[in-house]
Amino acid sequence: MKKIYFLIPIISIFVASCSSKPESQITKTATAPFTDTLKLDTFKVSLQGTASKSSILLFKIISYKGKEIYQASIKADELLKANENLKTEGDKMKFLKNEVQYFFEEEHFLEPAVMPNEQPDKNVPDKIFYEELKHTQLNGFNYRLAKEAKIYIAWSEKEQKVKVYYKL
Repeated sequence: MKKIYFLIPIISIFVASCSSKPESQITKTATAPFTDTLKLDTFKVSLQGTASKSSILLFKIISYKGKEIYQASIKADELLKANENLKTEGDKMKFLKNEVQYFFEEEHFLEPAVMPNEQPDKNVPDKIFYEELKHTQLNGFNYRLAKEAKIYIAWSEKEQKVKVYYKL
């Protein structure tokens, strides 16, 4: 009878470890001024999925007030197209995990988003917002969607939302 009581915790641990799901999400968080020149907003990116083909990078910005102000889903397939030399599933998942780490490198945080002497070019979708950023001097952030596609975003004080101010 004593042997049964001894085995129950061991069996419970074994069953729990066998039934737990594999790690399917990797998350990185950073803070930086975005909606305000001094107060810190939270930037969060997660790799969601266990297979490269169906994975996504989910990017969110939460304001210093605690409200989610931006969300974007980036298909892993688009990021992987840039690297045809990644043949195995392991290599592809390693690349995607590295992409999560790369997401918040210092070069992506632009302080300010637009310099007062800069002029808009053909990649500026909203020239009025571009001019607003010159005056507010709020910071920007950029991230890539694919090999040759980048998005630059910033906070519009006037419209109280995140907007794209530059596209490559």
